[in-house]
Amino acid sequence: MAAAFSFAQVLRFSSTPFSLQTNRNTLRSFTLFRPFSTASSSSSSSSYSVISPHKLQREKWRQPVVSVLELGGVKIARDDVVRDDPTNNVPDTIFAKLGMQLHKREKHPIGILKNAIFEYFDTNYSNKFDKFDDLCPLVSVKQNFDDVLVPEDHVSRSYNDTYYIDSQTVLRCHTSAHQAELLRGHTHFLVTGDVYRRDSIDSTHYPVFHQMEGVRVFSPNDWDGSGMDATSFAARDLKKCLEGLARHLFGSVEMRWIDTYFPFTNPSFELEIFFQEKWLEVLGCGVTEQEILRRSGKENNVAWAFGLGLERLAMILFDIPDIRLFWSSDERFTSQFSSGQLGVKYKPLSKYPPCFKDISFWINDSFTENNFCEVVRGVAGDLVEEVKLIDNFTNKKGMTSHCYRIAYRSMERSLTDEEINKLQWDVRDQVVSKLNVVVR
Repeated sequence: MAAAFSFAQVLRFSSTPFSLQTNRNTLRSFTLFRPFSTASSSSSSSSYSVISPHKLQREKWRQPVVSVLELGGVKIARDDVVRDDPTNNVPDTIFAKLGMQLHKREKHPIGILKNAIFEYFDTNYSNKFDKFDDLCPLVSVKQNFDDVLVPEDHVSRSYNDTYYIDSQTVLRCHTSAHQAELLRGHTHFLVTGDVYRRDSIDSTHYPVFHQMEGVRVFSPNDWDGSGMDATSFAARDLKKCLEGLARHLFGSVEMRWIDTYFPFTNPSFELEIFFQEKWLEVLGCGVTEQEILRRSGKENNVAWAFGLGLERLAMILFDIPDIRLFWSSDERFTSQFSSGQLGVKYKPLSKYPPCFKDISFWINDSFTENNFCEVVRGVAGDLVEEVKLIDNFTNKKGMTSHCYRIAYRSMERSLTDEEINKLQWDVRDQVVSKLNVVVR
């Protein structure tokens, strides 16, 4: 649901392939941030003028990183995603994650959790819910933002938060990007997929993660005779459904509902459970705004929607301490989990020592921490465990300095001083060249 987008942001959140809608007639104006170039090639031409789900008209490749992927029936090459385009801010490290689809791996914690949720809905709703887990993550700005009523000036639209392929095409920030089109042909559906956001670096944040949302649409016949108005009827059904899901995943736990605000649902709620001696926020949900239904040709209906982050719940259920582990290919991690075994507790690998390096620089007006983290990730990949601001000050000339501490740690081996020093020098060089800051 659209609420899944805001929910995950606060927490830090039929088999027919989707068509990719691109509209290049209007160049959207952004007032917050402009992207810095992430393409590794200096070529100024893009391999494709328009991305089409039916035919990709390819020109000459620019040193491809991987072979062509096929996602949701759409063939995608590196040149479709990482471009020498002033509106493109997708690095190769993000393109490398496309097609990995952890949620489709039955022996992976994300796939195990997804299937456990599917089982709940299949059992309690007699297979009424259509399931989608292979929709293409390349979507239009309209699908990602406009169709779910994200305001024009919302920070999530900025290049600082979202990966833009071009001015009208993004890597989806949330599974709600597919909601409007699905509503035109379905009344009960679950959507699961990988989503992409530029973010900070720590044990619970990663630029690629997985979401699931559910939507149920009611007709007047459903609430007639209930003695309730349509909105109250849908809200009651929603809470009953999600309380059952929480019990299915966590057992007999105490729950509470928190009234909240999302621009996409009204009323809106968050579900919290008391688990392991503390209250945990599990998901966001609400009764879908009528404008969304009206645009999808369902003005006489009412609906509910929910959204949850699979990594967040999997970290709790499987006792996984670091979000980077979900991407590990180390057999000592992957061999611990089996299909259908929800909540098997992760046995930690040998914990290798961290190495801390500090970097200080004078920032400029266009500096953002997300841009800095993107540079660090581009150099060190998953060897960087955390980036933390440890000091900042403004001198008498009005110049502001930031000092960041970077924690390097591999999940699989000890890092040598030589390779850490090289990474740190590369970070320094990239920060200067890409962010135009002055290292102190």
